[in-house]
Amino acid sequence: MAASFTFNTSLSSLPSGLNDHSPKLLQVARGRLGFNRATAENVKVLAGSKKFELRCSGQRDMDFSTSALVDGVAECLEDMEVKEPSVSTTLMNFGNSFDPYDAVSTPLYQTATFKQPSATQYGPYDYTRAGNPTRDILERFLAKLDKAERAFCFSSGMAALSAVTHLIGTGEEVVAGEDIYGGSDRLLSQVLPKKGIVVKRVNTTDLDEVAAAIGPWTKLVWLESPTNPRQQISDIRKISEMAHAHGALMLVDNSIMSPVLSQPLELGADIVMHSATKFISGHSDVMAGVLAMRRESLVKDIAFLQNAEGSGLAPFDCWICLRGIKTMALRIEKQQENAQKIAEFLASHPRVKKVNYAGLPGHPGRSLHYSQAKGAGSVLSFETGSLALSKYIVENTKYFSITVSFGSVKSLISMPCFMSHSNIPAAVREARGLTEDLVRISVGIEDVNDLIEDLDHAIRTGPM
Repeated sequence: MAASFTFNTSLSSLPSGLNDHSPKLLQVARGRLGFNRATAENVKVLAGSKKFELRCSGQRDMDFSTSALVDGVAECLEDMEVKEPSVSTTLMNFGNSFDPYDAVSTPLYQTATFKQPSATQYGPYDYTRAGNPTRDILERFLAKLDKAERAFCFSSGMAALSAVTHLIGTGEEVVAGEDIYGGSDRLLSQVLPKKGIVVKRVNTTDLDEVAAAIGPWTKLVWLESPTNPRQQISDIRKISEMAHAHGALMLVDNSIMSPVLSQPLELGADIVMHSATKFISGHSDVMAGVLAMRRESLVKDIAFLQNAEGSGLAPFDCWICLRGIKTMALRIEKQQENAQKIAEFLASHPRVKKVNYAGLPGHPGRSLHYSQAKGAGSVLSFETGSLALSKYIVENTKYFSITVSFGSVKSLISMPCFMSHSNIPAAVREARGLTEDLVRISVGIEDVNDLIEDLDHAIRTGPM
C-alpha cells in the first residue's frame, strides 16, 4: 500500500531483534548522509540514542516485523532527501558538543595541560599542543564548511603550507603557480630548494603548460584561483585530474575565496589551505591557518606533523576565530557587493588602465570561475599605467588603510610590488606581469558610496 509516514522512535522500544540490525542502519546512514569526520558527531548521537527521525513517502508494505522494519528504515535513509541548511545558518548553529554546560558561545580552554585520571590512563586531552577542546571545535567547524574529513588549524597560513611541504621528499617535485602570494613564493623559491626539492613554476591558466610540467617525480601541484593579486582563474577540476594521473597531490590555497564562496575539495583538490587571518576571522586581529582534506592517509600525516612541530593554533586564537566565523557569510556578502560596485566604477574610470576582478563581464576567466565558485569575492587589483599615480592613490585615500593582508571588515589598500610581493626579484615580477603600478584593494563593509567617492577623489587629484 502507498504510505507517507514519519518514523520517530527509540530502537530499544521495538522488538529486541531490531537492535541487532542497528549496524545496518548506521551503514546506510553513513553512505546516504555522506559520513565523514565533519558529520561524525551526528552519527555518534544516532548510535548513542538509537533514535531515528525519518520522513519518507512512496510505496511501502506496512509490515512491522523486525527485519521488514529494518529494511524499511534503511530504504527510507537511502531515499530521503537530505536538505543542508544554508551556510549562514550553519555558521550560527554549529554546536559545542563537548561542553557539558551547553554554552551558546564556545568556551575558551586556556590551558597548557589537562589532569589525567591516573599515571597509566589518559583522558581525551593531555597537552594542548596535541589537542584542545577549543581548537577541536574550530577544526570540526571548518571541516564541515569545506566538506572535508578533517581540518587542522595552525599558527599561520604559512605554518599550514610549511606542514604540507614536509610531505615532499628530497628529489621530488612541486609544480606551483607563478602568480601566488609573496610569502608562498618565498617558501617555494628560497626554502624548498635547500631541502633538495625541485620547484617548477607555471602559468596555471595554461593547461598545456601545466601538463608539460607534471611528471613522474611530481609530488604536489600548488595553485590559487583566483590568484593573488592578479585575479587569474585556473581550472581546478582539470588540473586535479592531471595531478592525480601522475600520483601527485593537489593543493589549493583558497584564502582569497573562503569556504563560503568555494570548496575546492568538491572540485578534486586533495588539500585546501585557508589563511584564517583573512575572511574566516575577518577582523585583522589574529593570525591563523587551516588545512582541510578528505584522504585518511593525509589526515594521519598532517595530524602527526601538527603535533610534532608544535604548529597548532593556540586556544585563544581559536576562540577569536570562532567568534569571527559566525558572521563570515554576512561579511562576505556585503564585502562582495561593495567590491562589485567598486570594480565597475574603476573599470569605467578614464584614469584606470585595467581592472582585475572575476566579477566583471570582460574578465577572461569569468565563466570558468563561476563554474567553480559562488562569487567573485572582495579582493581586486587595478593598474593605472603610472607608478606615481598609483602611489598617490594609495597614500591619499581616507577610508582605505595602507597595509598588507585582505579579508578584513576594514577596507585595505596596497602596492604588491613594494609590499606583499616585494621579496620576488623585480625581473621575475616583470616577467610574470606583476607591474609596479598595480594596486590591490581588499574591500570592507563600509558604505560603498563613501569608498567610491574616496577612490575617485584620489584618482582625479593624482599627478598627470
